[in-house]
Amino acid sequence: MSDLNIEGLDHVAIVVRDLKASADWYERVLGLERKFADVWNVPVMLIARGSGRSGVALFPVSVAEPHRMPARWNALAVDHVAFRVDRENFEHARARLRELGVRVEFEDHAVSHSIYFDDPDGHRLEITTYDVR
Repeated sequence: MSDLNIEGLDHVAIVVRDLKASADWYERVLGLERKFADVWNVPVMLIARGSGRSGVALFPVSVAEPHRMPARWNALAVDHVAFRVDRENFEHARARLRELGVRVEFEDHAVSHSIYFDDPDGHRLEITTYDVR
């Protein structure tokens, strides 16, 4: 067994077409908060307000050669990014996404409930709760 003690997930790096529009979307739709703007223009770090510990880092797609991927990307893609919330915030997120016109899909996973939806670039996102009623 390793003696490494992981504290949690810090961020997921996401490549987007329009950095400003995507940052605005993640702030408006998910309520993530911009951090380190005084230090970094890129990436745009957006962190969950409740925990202050995890979030996303948005990177612009290369306009010079948008079709070419770095050699290290010779891997399977990440399927989706999931954010955990309590039951109250799950229901709030579900209503808020509907209000914003974001199409969501609900799934009952027995031990958890999830809603799935896409960001403006088509990245699959999930909000999940283990507080199943």
